[in-house]
Amino acid sequence: MTKIVGHRGARNLWPENSMEGFRRTLELGVDAIEFDVHLTDAGELVVIHDATLERTAEATGVVRGLSPTDRPVTRLKGSSEGIPTLDEVLALFASSRPVDLHVELKADAGGVPYRGLEALAAEAIRRHGLTGRSLLTSFNLDVLAECRRVAPEIGRLCSINARSAEALGAQTMVRRAAALVEIVAVEKTLLAAAFEEINAIIPRTRLCAWVLNDGEGLQTWLAHGVGWITSDDPALALQIRAEALDVIH
Repeated sequence: MTKIVGHRGARNLWPENSMEGFRRTLELGVDAIEFDVHLTDAGELVVIHDATLERTAEATGVVRGLSPTDRPVTRLKGSSEGIPTLDEVLALFASSRPVDLHVELKADAGGVPYRGLEALAAEAIRRHGLTGRSLLTSFNLDVLAECRRVAPEIGRLCSINARSAEALGAQTMVRRAAALVEIVAVEKTLLAAAFEEINAIIPRTRLCAWVLNDGEGLQTWLAHGVGWITSDDPALALQIRAEALDVIH
C-alpha cells in the first residue's frame, strides 16, 4: 500500500514545520512526516524550510544567524509558536505513535550545504531512538554520500526535481541515487514525463511522487502503485487512498 507523507507537517492545513502542525498531522493518521533542518552559526539544529526567515516567520534575515535567544521568540506566521529545534521535534515523535520521519538536510542562503550537518542530525536521531524510523533526505548526492558515511544505519532518500536533474538528466540522476539511497522522491511533473524509464531503473515501491495536492493527481499515482506520496494536504491524500482501497475490496 502506498504510504502518505505529510509535507512540512501539513503545510496546506497548518503552519508549516510547526509543532502544532506536526501534532495535528500525527492525528490524521499519516504514515510519515517530512520536515527540514538548518544549522545556525550558534550550533542549533532548527526546523524551518527556507534559508531566510521572512516567508514563514515574523522576522527577516538568514536562518543561520538566529541566536538561541532569538530563535524561540521568532514567531512563525499564523502561529503563536517560535521556530522549533530538531531536538524538540524529535522528542515529539519519539513519544508519539510510530510514524516514519523524512528529515531533509537543507543548505544555507547561498546554496552551500552546512558543514557537519549530516553527523549532527544523525546524532540527534540516535539520541531520540529514532534510527529505525528515520530517513535522512537531500537533493544533493554528496550530502547523501556523507550521510551514508557517518550514519550507515539510518536510511536515506534522494529528492529530484528539474533543477537538481538538469546537469545529469533525470534518468542518470535516478540511477546514481538508486545506488546510494533507499527511496528516490521525484517531483510529479518530472516523474510523469519519464515514469516508465525511471521505473525501469528503480522499482516503483522505492519511488515517492511529490508534491500531490489534488484528487486527480493523487488517484493517478496511487493507481501507479508508487511506494510513497508526499502531500501538503495529507488529509485529502488519506481520504483518496481510503476510497481507492474501498473500490478494490
